[in-house]
Amino acid sequence: MNCTRYHVRMQPDPPSDAPQEPDGVEAAAQQEPPVEWWALPDERLLDVRMCDLPVSIEGSWIESRVDELRRELDGRGLQFPLTFYLSDEWFTPDGVSAIAIPFYVAHPRLHKLEQSQMLEVEGGEHNWCMRILRHEAGHALDNAYGLRRRRLRRQIFGSPSEPYPEFYAPRPYSRSFVLHLDSWYAQSHPDEDFAETFAVWLTPDNAWRSRYRGWPALKKLEYVDELMTALRGKPPSEVVTDPVDPLWKMRKTLRQHYRRKRRHYGLDRHRPAFYDRDLRRIFSDAPEFAHGISGAQFLARMRRPLRTLVASWTGIYQYTIDQVLEEMIQRCRELKLRLAMPEDRARQELAVLLTVQSMKYLHSGGHRLAL
Repeated sequence: MNCTRYHVRMQPDPPSDAPQEPDGVEAAAQQEPPVEWWALPDERLLDVRMCDLPVSIEGSWIESRVDELRRELDGRGLQFPLTFYLSDEWFTPDGVSAIAIPFYVAHPRLHKLEQSQMLEVEGGEHNWCMRILRHEAGHALDNAYGLRRRRLRRQIFGSPSEPYPEFYAPRPYSRSFVLHLDSWYAQSHPDEDFAETFAVWLTPDNAWRSRYRGWPALKKLEYVDELMTALRGKPPSEVVTDPVDPLWKMRKTLRQHYRRKRRHYGLDRHRPAFYDRDLRRIFSDAPEFAHGISGAQFLARMRRPLRTLVASWTGIYQYTIDQVLEEMIQRCRELKLRLAMPEDRARQELAVLLTVQSMKYLHSGGHRLAL
């Protein structure tokens, strides 16, 4: 399956009657949630099957975001069939003019569960959501009009048949790609480059000509501008809008879903002594600091603001960054380290350290794409 964090899903999930990962909740998983399912505590809600969640796009928070995207497309004269449906992640099925929207944006209770399980809600805020929707609309339009078959499109963006990587090492300072989603996402694959460029072009009041003046990426934006002008008001000849992996077919429980998702975005290896030298620049086991706050306590106190800050800088999942912090906390305990500098300075040093370590993780091939 070739796909990315905001991905194109190439193959459907296993059939709904395929064996599921055992987790000891089979009996609970076979029952539909009660009428007041939204009042269930997390531990009970996690045992609900995804297909039994009584949620829909209609009447939810995401419906107005979908309407906003439609208005943006209509305003550009792009009138092609486009459907939306709920699934487990953000993605656009390969060859299909349909956008899958994750279930958790369809209800505040599921939004809260996603936050507790993954430490962030991808697309759960207006601007973030619209950036993702514009990106996915680029994939859907690409599918509807068969744009990847065009020679010039392939020359400018690269071959769509290039295999999707499991990992990618972005070049943060490259000017050959637009900047739209996090993690320099346009660099992950030619199809993502096209979708990201389209999204920048579609964004209202985006002065892309001046923003990207002097960048090689400007050539890509100008091509998209010319191409969309040519497509204005023209319906595609043949469109497939059948959903792939819709929520109503997913028999796995929320517990199984999050177990797999956390495992996917977890660290690849445990590195017990990986941070020692850097930690000893901020903390110490020297006797003169014996009465100060422990390094583990200080890191635990700063955990949430640090991971939020570094995630905003690097685009790496907060869940992954949180595990880096957990390793640091455990190492401080093992080394019996205590704070060895003023707290304000320590906060600044830790922000830099965590960013550097996260970027090393990114460039070492540890930054996973969603599979």
